[in-house]
Amino acid sequence: MAPPDPKDLIPHRDPFLFVDEIVEIEPGVSAHTRWTPGADMDVFRGHFPGNPILPGVLMVEALAQAGAIAGMSLPENAGRLALFAGIEKVRFRRPVRPGETLDLRTTIVKTRGPIGWGEGTVHVGDALACQASISFAIVEEAG
Repeated sequence: MAPPDPKDLIPHRDPFLFVDEIVEIEPGVSAHTRWTPGADMDVFRGHFPGNPILPGVLMVEALAQAGAIAGMSLPENAGRLALFAGIEKVRFRRPVRPGETLDLRTTIVKTRGPIGWGEGTVHVGDALACQASISFAIVEEAG
C-alpha cells in the first residue's frame, strides 16, 4: 500500500508545506519524508541574491512537519493539530541549494500525554545537512 499524501495528515499548504512525499511511516513512531525546494521559492530571492541558500529555519520546520506526520497518523489524533513546543540541539552541517532533495527522518522518542519529543535529521544525498531535537504538543484544532 502506498503511503498517504502529506495533506491527508497535516494542515500545511503551499507556500508553507515542506513535505513533497512520504517515503515511509510508522504511525506514532517515525516518518521518512522528502522535500525538494524549487528555485522559484520567494525566499531564494533574498537569501541570498546570486548565492541562494535554504534558510536553516525552513529545514527545522520540514523536520517538524515530518514528525507531525508520524504523530498525526495515529487514529486517536485525527482532527487534532501538532504544534511546536521547543527546538533544541540544532546543528547545521551544510548549506542546501535550490533543487536539492532533502531526505527528512524524524523519530518520536518519548511522549507524555499530549506532549512529545523527537529527533530528526536532514540529509542531502549522503551528507548530513541538519539535525535537531524537537518537542511538540498535540492539541484540539480550533476552528
